[in-house]
Amino acid sequence: SLSGAASSQFFSALLMVSPFFKEGLEIEVLGEQVSKSYIDMTVASMRAFGVEAQNQGYCRYAVPAGARYQSRVQVIEPDASGASYLWGIAAISRGRVKVKNLSFGSAQGDIAFPKFLERMGCRVSCSAASEPAWIEVEGPARLIALEADMSSCPDTAQSLAVVAAMAEGESRIHGLSTLKHKETDRLVALQQELARVGITSRVTESEIYVQGGDPHAASIKTYDDHRMAMSFAMLGSKLDGLAIESPAVV
Repeated sequence: SLSGAASSQFFSALLMVSPFFKEGLEIEVLGEQVSKSYIDMTVASMRAFGVEAQNQGYCRYAVPAGARYQSRVQVIEPDASGASYLWGIAAISRGRVKVKNLSFGSAQGDIAFPKFLERMGCRVSCSAASEPAWIEVEGPARLIALEADMSSCPDTAQSLAVVAAMAEGESRIHGLSTLKHKETDRLVALQQELARVGITSRVTESEIYVQGGDPHAASIKTYDDHRMAMSFAMLGSKLDGLAIESPAVV
């Protein structure tokens, strides 16, 4: 039995090594399972290598004894979390960025990020089914605030919060209870560094409200967290003089 509240990563780790357990594995989820998209991605990856992990409504997972991985050729698609920073740069700088080899059919939860940007006024386009995959984001003349549930894609929440700093109106980004248990308390860190560039925000246990405005350059602390460094680095495409402290955290 394992609490589902803190992170899906504990479940992914156990599931991936489960074929090496002589008696198989059963996990009961205590409470609500967070970050379900990462469970889906784990199960899909295991299936690709010949092991069927049973997902019983995110309440129980089971891998039978005797399951064995089989070798195969596997093409690893780009990281949608990492792509969020490139698409975010397009959004805040009125630029255009195309990321190849990613499609909206990906199992990665963070593939939803361009759809959030589209709701903020960006133009989003993608390849046809018959073409090599790509997703392109073009930034608008004016970004608008949004409400976003990011419970299935929390790794891109910092990216969206920084984009929201450039938008008109107040954005509400929620479904972020796991962010307090990452490399740092990402909600508090976001609030502090947004204030450093002149943007007002407020946080609860699971959400952040960002009042968009006209941010100014500052020296950004990174809290030993690579996503803090990369998220705020996006502002460097717009603000001369922005600095990222301890960039080696990336």
